[in-house]
Amino acid sequence: MSNTKSIFPKNFLWGGSTAANQLEGAYLEDGRGLSVADALPGGKDRFKIVASPDFNFELDESKYVYPNHKGIDHYHRYKEDIALFAKMGFKVYRLSIAWSRIFPNGDETTPNEAGLAFYDNIFDECLKYGIEPVVTISHYEMPLHLAKEYGGWGNRKLVDFYERYAKVVLERYHTKVKYWMTFNEINSALHFPVMSQGLVMKTGAGSKQTIYQGLHHQFLASSKAVKIAHDLNPDLEVGCMIIYATTYAYDSNPINHLKALEYNQAFNFYCADVQAKGEYPHYAKRIWKEENVTLDIHDGDLELLKAYPVDYVGFSYYMSTVVTTDEDVMAKSEGNLLSGVSNPFLEASEWGWQIDPLGLRLALNELYGRYQKPLFIVENGLGAKDVLDENNFVEDDYRIDYLRSHIEAMGEAIGDGVDLMGYTPWGCIDLVSASTGEMSKRYGFIYVDLDDNIEGSGDRYEKKSFNWYKKVIETNGSDLA
Repeated sequence: MSNTKSIFPKNFLWGGSTAANQLEGAYLEDGRGLSVADALPGGKDRFKIVASPDFNFELDESKYVYPNHKGIDHYHRYKEDIALFAKMGFKVYRLSIAWSRIFPNGDETTPNEAGLAFYDNIFDECLKYGIEPVVTISHYEMPLHLAKEYGGWGNRKLVDFYERYAKVVLERYHTKVKYWMTFNEINSALHFPVMSQGLVMKTGAGSKQTIYQGLHHQFLASSKAVKIAHDLNPDLEVGCMIIYATTYAYDSNPINHLKALEYNQAFNFYCADVQAKGEYPHYAKRIWKEENVTLDIHDGDLELLKAYPVDYVGFSYYMSTVVTTDEDVMAKSEGNLLSGVSNPFLEASEWGWQIDPLGLRLALNELYGRYQKPLFIVENGLGAKDVLDENNFVEDDYRIDYLRSHIEAMGEAIGDGVDLMGYTPWGCIDLVSASTGEMSKRYGFIYVDLDDNIEGSGDRYEKKSFNWYKKVIETNGSDLA
């Protein structure tokens, strides 16, 4: 692999990434309402529990633990955390606003001022250090009331609720925040709609009709947010955000290559095609036919999508996947909750996620070639069971190796001609895992002394990767040693 000297542009956006529901805690403070994430129990079985036909977002603290309720107490310790980000030299910090801090139930007409003031403080603290916020408007934290009383994104009424919410936060913060994203991993609804669309089995989590209709509603909401932003300031940049898993056919059998094409179209490209190109792709009707989906598209919907596409494509990249039509070969993989065949050419993380840096170079070329819009890697990282030694230090060379190989792949993609605007590795500070609800699945450059029950001192400690990433940023990616 060639070195990355002078490859990254001078204005490259180095930073880190988090989500409000996974680190803030303070889940009932200052008028905040419950979110969907607050109702998800912690532990490896959390998605089995929510997939039950009887699950209806009811909290049962006698039976389950809810790590999201406390998170890492970023709500009270944000100044300490942002100071650590500044010490690493972050140019940007990708975070999300908790919708239920602004509209506790989601359907109010007047926002919660205490919630708005909290994010004023967050953004001011970032700007004090010269860190630009990159804000996800909705990141797996829909107000629980909207899921329980309205049935989540399957209900078109949510378009109006989201538009009101987006208008409030964009008007409030547009002078402090230039970079926005409308939904986190919007295509995740096809695999785990509970977080992305607020759906459980009783409200359509098992129905492709409901999920695809929900996506249509989210596309409309996204376009409305783009319009609001550009009306406020044409220089604001609003992106979409998808999960991307580079997809390989199991072998050279053409039928498996067709399977890979179909997987790419349905999962990797469908949502971004609509949001980045402003229209449903050519293959959409075939998907709808095969999934027995009939979309309820109102007059003016398609015109709205066309008029207000996103400015850039943000995506998460953790792993690649392998597909085949052979059901006997197909095996369940843990990779970002996606199914796939284990790839014998790749190593995997402790959670079974296939580590594939070359797949990131392929992803960047595929996405840029398809959309010709700037790309932003807003999540990437290695979840691991870090161990704090007697000196309160973590020797996480495995994380450094992972990140180094992916940054090298980014440099090669830029050399290929890809317009890559930034990189914000996931969980730059340890936080509650979305997939398992655990603290023990750690991604951060900063260790947080809390266990899976959110017990411990909560103290922050710099890992070995902290100073390594600081050097990467200082040298603009030219020194990865």
